[in-house]
Amino acid sequence: MVVGPEARRACDLNLEDPRLRDRYGRNMWGQQCLMGRRLVEAGVELVTVSLHGPLCGRVNNWDDHAVNHHVFDAMQARAPYFDQAVATLIEDLYERGLDEKVLLVVGGDFGRTPRISYAADSGSGVTQPGRDHWPHANSFLFSGGKIAAGQVIGGTDRLGEHCVDRRVSVGDFAATIYQHLGIDHERAHIADQTGRPIPVLPEGRAIAELVGRG
Repeated sequence: MVVGPEARRACDLNLEDPRLRDRYGRNMWGQQCLMGRRLVEAGVELVTVSLHGPLCGRVNNWDDHAVNHHVFDAMQARAPYFDQAVATLIEDLYERGLDEKVLLVVGGDFGRTPRISYAADSGSGVTQPGRDHWPHANSFLFSGGKIAAGQVIGGTDRLGEHCVDRRVSVGDFAATIYQHLGIDHERAHIADQTGRPIPVLPEGRAIAELVGRG
């Protein structure tokens, strides 16, 4: 599977139209997203694209504590690469009719504090703004998968601190992904080391608005 001709072909970005490679962006994130689309076309059912590395800034990630990054400078530097790569991936999937099959999910592991904090940069010592961990509210982007486009599901208070409308859980998120993959998460079990059946998802219900039509 890994060394076969299909895999080699999928991983050869030189087979793509140079103009499309330019649309994605001739950088790591753009070309990774393009590779993701090629892997899907080659039959890979689950693809993860991790947008980290030098484009993020000094610490190579989005962990925008003030000790790591000047959050506004970091976002201004990285956002154009992110926007170009993700927007082009969505367009490309739709142009090829892959949106009927592919559910694209874009997000991180948790939210960031709605209030700016200040601390000395661990490298230069200069005091700068940042944002810390915030598990109370976060947002994800969903595209394709036969879901209705243009929806906003849920909402926070005016400060973006806490969910006040249509809160969904981590279990609901996982259930939505399982349902798209055709996995019956309510009945599927795996055996532990003693042979006892353990539910693959102890709790959670698929988010109705994100369940594809037909």
